Amino acid sequence: MAEKKASGGARGGIAKPVTPSPELAAVVGAGPLPRSEIVSKMWDHIKKNNLQNPANKREILADDKLKPIFGGDKATMFELNKHIAKHVK
Repeated sequence: MAEKKASGGARGGIAKPVTPSPELAAVVGAGPLPRSEIVSKMWDHIKKNNLQNPANKREILADDKLKPIFGGDKATMFELNKHIAKHVK
């Protein structure tokens, strides 16, 4: 009875593919992705480019690709999902 979930029916929430805005696509790619994958790719970009504030690891310092997403020079890791939500359909 509970096996219906595993059948791969309609996905929702964090697993539902969403389309990133052009600004977000510059970081994560243009194709539809689940939100979880978008967050993962954002963190890959942040770590690869050493964008965490060394004095406060919870703070992300925006590079040229992240400024349009954050709407400023920095954001906290807790604000990341809020900023992503504004850039997906």
